[in-house]
Amino acid sequence: MTLKFNAPVVLSFSLICVAVYVLDTFSGHNVLPYFTVQPQIQWSNPFSVFTLFTHVLGHVSLDHLMGNLTFILLLGPILEEKFGSKTVLYMILFTAFITGIINVLFFNTGLTGASGIVFMMILLVSFTNVKAGEIPITFILIAILFIGKEFLNSLNHNQISESAHIIGGICGSIFGFRLMK
Repeated sequence: MTLKFNAPVVLSFSLICVAVYVLDTFSGHNVLPYFTVQPQIQWSNPFSVFTLFTHVLGHVSLDHLMGNLTFILLLGPILEEKFGSKTVLYMILFTAFITGIINVLFFNTGLTGASGIVFMMILLVSFTNVKAGEIPITFILIAILFIGKEFLNSLNHNQISESAHIIGGICGSIFGFRLMK
């Protein structure tokens, strides 16, 4: 048996997330700000704008990182096999940008972590064995359970960006319907 780099985008994304976490930990948490969308973006600063994409690579704790990577490594290879590496990379970048820009426009908090990507993958994976013209019941149930739970959780004051989860789920739903055709 040989080892196979079976999902290059998902595995590379995961390894970069781990590297960012390790660098942040050993730097005394001086790296994470470079992987966090701030509430006010400095549009004249290209690096500040770049965080609209890179915020998904940073994580505030080992539990945060492991929770996200568990889902990404479980669902990502299925999606990468079904839709291809380039498409999955596009979906990750698009979801990162949309969650980042909506956070800047509508919320007064920073944003870091790949939870939006996780929710995009959770909703999208329900479309992997669907034919055009069909709406999978599993998609409807997952949407109700996951997005409904996030709406309810958004009523609590916590350090979790339920909006990123909801936006990620919406992105996954849109990708699923578009890729079904």
